Amino acid sequence: MSVASTASYQCIRRNGDVVPFAPDKISVALSKAFLAVLGSEAGGSSRLRDEVEHLTATVVAALIRRRPEGGPIHIEDIQDQVELALMRAGEQEVARAYVLYRERRAAERRAAREALGLAAAPTLHVTRADGSRAPLDLDRMATLVHTACIGLEADTDPAAILGDTLKNLYDGVSEAEVGRAVVMCARQMIERDPAYDKVTARLLLDSIRGEVLGRHVAQTDMAALYADAFPGAIQRGIQAELLDPRLGEFDLARLGQALNADADLQFGYLGLQTLYDRYFLHIEGRRIELPQTFFMRVAMGLALNEAERNDRAIEFYRVLSSFDFMSSTPTLFNAGTLHSQLSSCYLTTLGDDLTEIFDGIKENALLSKYAGGLGNDWTPVRSLGSHIKGTNGKSQGVVPFLKVANDTAVAVNQGGKRKGAVCAYLETWHADIEEFLELRKNTGDDRRRTHDMNTANWVPDLFMQRVMEDGPWSLFSPSETPDLHDLTGKAFARRYAEYEAMGERGELRVYKRLRALDLWRKMLTMLFETGHPWLTFKDPCNLRSPQQHMGVVHSSNLCTEITLNTSDSEIAVCNLGSVNLANHIRNGQLDDAKLAGTVRTAMRMLDNVIDLNFYPVEKARNANMRHRPVGMGLMGFQDALHALGLAYGSDAAVEFADRSMESIAYHAYWASTSLAEERGTYQTYDGSLWSRGILPHDSLDLLAESRGGWLEVDRSTTLDWDRLRARIKQFGMRNSNCLAIAPTATIANIIGVSASIEPTYKNLFVKSNLSGEFTVVNEYLVRDLKRLGLWDKVMLADLKYFDGDLGPIERIPAEVKALYATAFDLDPSWLVEAASRRQKWIDQAQSLNLYMAGASGKKLDTLYKHAWVRGLKTTYYLRTLAATSAEKSTGRGGELNAVPVAAPPAVPATDMKFCSIDNPDCESCQ
Repeated sequence: MSVASTASYQCIRRNGDVVPFAPDKISVALSKAFLAVLGSEAGGSSRLRDEVEHLTATVVAALIRRRPEGGPIHIEDIQDQVELALMRAGEQEVARAYVLYRERRAAERRAAREALGLAAAPTLHVTRADGSRAPLDLDRMATLVHTACIGLEADTDPAAILGDTLKNLYDGVSEAEVGRAVVMCARQMIERDPAYDKVTARLLLDSIRGEVLGRHVAQTDMAALYADAFPGAIQRGIQAELLDPRLGEFDLARLGQALNADADLQFGYLGLQTLYDRYFLHIEGRRIELPQTFFMRVAMGLALNEAERNDRAIEFYRVLSSFDFMSSTPTLFNAGTLHSQLSSCYLTTLGDDLTEIFDGIKENALLSKYAGGLGNDWTPVRSLGSHIKGTNGKSQGVVPFLKVANDTAVAVNQGGKRKGAVCAYLETWHADIEEFLELRKNTGDDRRRTHDMNTANWVPDLFMQRVMEDGPWSLFSPSETPDLHDLTGKAFARRYAEYEAMGERGELRVYKRLRALDLWRKMLTMLFETGHPWLTFKDPCNLRSPQQHMGVVHSSNLCTEITLNTSDSEIAVCNLGSVNLANHIRNGQLDDAKLAGTVRTAMRMLDNVIDLNFYPVEKARNANMRHRPVGMGLMGFQDALHALGLAYGSDAAVEFADRSMESIAYHAYWASTSLAEERGTYQTYDGSLWSRGILPHDSLDLLAESRGGWLEVDRSTTLDWDRLRARIKQFGMRNSNCLAIAPTATIANIIGVSASIEPTYKNLFVKSNLSGEFTVVNEYLVRDLKRLGLWDKVMLADLKYFDGDLGPIERIPAEVKALYATAFDLDPSWLVEAASRRQKWIDQAQSLNLYMAGASGKKLDTLYKHAWVRGLKTTYYLRTLAATSAEKSTGRGGELNAVPVAAPPAVPATDMKFCSIDNPDCESCQ
């Protein structure tokens, strides 16, 4: 065995040190064992030298077979293999001498521990699950901690973790508590250095392996064990009636061999804990999945209908396990199971009679049951005071029904995994709009409040033009103006003017005229005070929709990124997943070739969801099968900027937003037309903008023509769109819609990158979600502070004191402060500018949160008008922070003892916070 062939291996010593793997030390140990039995006179024997050389080669070969990819091997594993080699060679006496030698050395180590004051440690006992007691295995604990720190030695202190853990143990502690104690001790150190985040995850992984496998397994053994255990795990899931029996028809042995055990080492603590708590399948509370088993199960579930299902499952597994792409939460929950509800979003339109309304609420419940988020268009429901022909009475309006929908969403909790979530949309001309604005207020008649439902304004361009020109605005009941619901652009404006004239002549029962600017100010006031309703724009969503020949987009979805047609016969469905942009930065630039491969595979996975999906209602199946829309998005945008050394608030970042989105769009549309070549176009392709040669960025012309101004959008391109246009003309498109940028809060947590297109919230904070609270430290900032020699205890204390804000910390250079400016440091216009560049390429929309420190009516007015003029289709949450809340006393006190929670500090009542980041009570963030 040559030295070169073992160069990629290391040896973990018992003290945790990692040294180069040295086969000659195995030879020395074997020689000593033989000499102890045969005597020193045998030392010069050529036969002995040959035997030692042969046994050494046997041991090394066995170790390499167990870990063919290289890496660290623990000294105990090496010595175990020496024992086995001696016994297999028939050298029983020498093997016995070697065992006695190991026992003697173990005793010496125990004595050395006692001399160092650790004599009390062996007196600690652990209580096993069966109630029996055993001495605490300090050696195993030390090995576990040191192994978890491999590759991170420069930034971590295994002895500190071990010492803190021992301080928290007591005689009779349960085995489970020991595992939790070591995880918690490492977790507390994450604020010291982000490297401890991965250490904590690895320690948690050991506990998860113990639960799933029934025993603790070293990372070095997982490559072989994953392959051996995978077929049994799938069969257990099938027998427990959790998994689709068709998964048993795959080549499970081959798929098991494809599992990459080292991919487990990518996880941060938050990501792995989230998977364990909410995603891994379990039988009576005991998990049956490990991370790579989980990803392969999802991949198999998405490959069920593929002709080459094993090849495709491996292809899908690789993009998931590498964190290059991640499917949405419903897909991860349910792929490969007996209830394969894989879609993320449903959009419905409710009708204007009791049967239709309560049918719609029933559909909400059925759709929500299996983890779908809902967007409801309530505009057709007649307003307060409208005539009811059947009873000759007056309507109570839309609000009482919204209350019922709100309570239904709370009652149906998505299989116990997360609360139901719904967003109600109402057009700005509806006569109940002023009451709708107040639904989330904490004062007033609680029977006309919806404290759990999200709400959004569906705003026509005509209203925004009236606001810009300080013109009048009129409100109607849809029972008297039903066609406004289905009209857009200039057609809407013409018919709206006709209804205004009718109202002025007294020809309408329900009619109110007010100043557009007054309603606009009330909209902004409610958005500021309650966080709702969100502002979403009807006409850009419709005039740029590829499917406008099939009907009207009446609303967006729960998170404002989906813009699909709905009708009384179709419930729009969208299937989501997101590319990890940060994983596609290489050598200081976007790796377009890798991105193309990831997008191609991701689009195939998303298209497969449509055919595999469980549809709770037939209207959803009908829409999805006819139009086949998907919504591929992105996450890790802020991480990508950090990798490129770009500040979010800069022209360079806006340009990167443009060029990266152009690349994703180009490859996504190319992938869809390639799928059309292979599988055929979607049913309603003819007549679409695609079929007319109008690509999403071309559709800006349609919006500009309709507005007659009020549109300022960059129109630059860099790729060969004519070539793609020609290919679409030849083969068509497989999917009516391809792109939508979702919030990605949970899946971004899983893979450890910034959510969606979000800027950094804080450089140091505690993130709260349904799995608990997790310290988050900006690893890029820490990296740069280390490079500058500025990362120390004082810097950590300053970051904690100033809530992760770098501004008040004088010794941080200005260029570093600019690079790591947080969400509330940025002028929100930068967010709008970057979003405008992306929206140019996207055939749906994006979940765009807006952040504002020191919010005021004037600032909000400017910001949202700017968003409309820049052509945005939708906006999402408005998050505000008082300007005064960032100011702190220069004194130092007890505030240094804890990292602040995610919610901003207390703010005056006139400058309210609406939704904290990843608030566990806010399911739209999950």
